[in-house]
Amino acid sequence: MFRLVALLSGFIFGVGMMVSGMTNPSKVIGFLDVFGQWDPSLAFVMGGALLVFVPGYFLAVRRQKKPLMADQFFLPKTRKIDKKLVGGALLFGAGWGLAGLCPGPAITAIGSGSLPIALFMVSMLVSIRFVAYLQRPPASSPLNA
Repeated sequence: MFRLVALLSGFIFGVGMMVSGMTNPSKVIGFLDVFGQWDPSLAFVMGGALLVFVPGYFLAVRRQKKPLMADQFFLPKTRKIDKKLVGGALLFGAGWGLAGLCPGPAITAIGSGSLPIALFMVSMLVSIRFVAYLQRPPASSPLNA
């Protein structure tokens, strides 16, 4: 049942991304270009998402001890804002602004056969692996080698 709910949730998310135009990089760049030919239509998408998320968060996450389909909620364990968080946010925002894509819409649009979207996905996956490599624990070494 968990996989069916996950599949249905992903499908609804993907349809929402496509209907809203979030899978169209030029639409996203038009929204982010506030000093050029700004297209404010994605603000309504974000507002609509908040109208669904906020009540759901306070009704479900705050009141329940665990989700319906999992053993626990996976929420951040810290509220600390550190260099890694700020650096990641800057890279994410810069990538979103330059490419007009972020991971969710890119995954949704990968089936379109678009070369730029495929290149974005490859770059994203390589970057994820690179960061995982950088964050791996150091190999233990003998003290008296």
